[in-house]
Amino acid sequence: MTRPLSRRSFLGMSGAVGLSATLAACGGGTKIGAPDAGSPASAAPTFSGGEYNGPKVTLEFWNGFTGGDGPHFRAMLDAFNKEYAGRIEVRNVTRRWEDLYPALPTAIAAGKGPDVAVIHIDWIGTFAARSVLTPLDDVVAALKLSDADFIPAIWNAGVYDGKRYAVPLDIHCLGDYWNMAHLEKIGLTDAPSDKAGYEGALAELAKAGVAQPFWMPNKWPAHLMFMSLLWQNGGELYSQDGTKTLWGGAEGEQALAWMIEQIDKGYSPDKVAIDSQYAAFKNDKVSFTWDGIWQINDLKANAPSLKWGLSPVPAIGSSPAVWSSSHNFVMTAQAAKDADKVQAAKFFIDHISRQSTEWAKAGMIPARNSVRQDPSIADLPQIKLAADPGVFHFLPALPGVGDVQSKALELAVAKAVLKQASPADALKEGVATADKLLAENKRKYTQ
Repeated sequence: MTRPLSRRSFLGMSGAVGLSATLAACGGGTKIGAPDAGSPASAAPTFSGGEYNGPKVTLEFWNGFTGGDGPHFRAMLDAFNKEYAGRIEVRNVTRRWEDLYPALPTAIAAGKGPDVAVIHIDWIGTFAARSVLTPLDDVVAALKLSDADFIPAIWNAGVYDGKRYAVPLDIHCLGDYWNMAHLEKIGLTDAPSDKAGYEGALAELAKAGVAQPFWMPNKWPAHLMFMSLLWQNGGELYSQDGTKTLWGGAEGEQALAWMIEQIDKGYSPDKVAIDSQYAAFKNDKVSFTWDGIWQINDLKANAPSLKWGLSPVPAIGSSPAVWSSSHNFVMTAQAAKDADKVQAAKFFIDHISRQSTEWAKAGMIPARNSVRQDPSIADLPQIKLAADPGVFHFLPALPGVGDVQSKALELAVAKAVLKQASPADALKEGVATADKLLAENKRKYTQ
């Protein structure tokens, strides 16, 4: 995106700051979980596979690619519209993610929404529970797609209540950005990949004159760092049935303790203002920063003199793991009312996901194994982060999980890093809030 703040807004991913509540308020008075977005999902005609050979149709397509990723996706759409002119026209509607999500259910219920959309993986469960989306099981059956064609974790994350609602387009995750000149001072040509090496490098960098080589945020992306460390320590976020919060145990305490330790050792200032750790990296002041791969194009465009590298987030815990998310194609209940739109929409989804080498140029990791292995993108900096697909971890497909993240987990992390409470106390308070929200979501989305 054009700047870190807009990217953070764009993601909304691990906590969309109240948008789940907004969704409830914009549903036209219907109950959350009721089929408020049109015909029931089961009414959609079955996908027959193959080329689309019906009458010309126009598909309304919504997405949130408002920044630097937008031109790349528009190039993919333009190529599709040119190739299938006279049969399928895809009309592109780009909105900010924080505007798109609350608008989606109401627009579809009124017949003025998209037929196809791209949404983050975090929102699949919420919109599926509200019958905003139409299952795509017939698509994957007709095309013989399976977890063998994708990274299994991302493939499985598109299933809610036993049905598939999404086809993944990409993966985006945290990476470890490092300053080449700083590391050269201590004889390194790459970022260390384990705890001992990383902590040793920080100590050597401080001795070499980089007084504070690794700034620790308390807000964005602190909660993404926390989740990565939690998983590395063997922890989990929530129980499979979505009724119990699991991030408050010893694994969570270990994750927060390591984050706070970087401040205590003097490698980071305390109370780091939002975005300042990334700005410091761009301005050659810090040696390491953990941030999303969406920053690749920003660094290329806005810090051309900075020599930097990108490596997987180091394994501070017992095994590598990193917070990840994904853009996913979905078909809406609005399209399900028209048999020709169903066929065209599903054909479009499959076609674009196969042609996503252009999307990799936007800084994303293609979800399809075949695309990710294309030699034409092998040298892009983010591709090596997918060398071990097992490191990618995603939020579970729980309806309303964004609210739980933003109102409980993110606040607990901030409180601990700011030293307003001990890790144990911050997590205990956060878990109590999270469990209440999980219970409320269970009631709301199963009515």
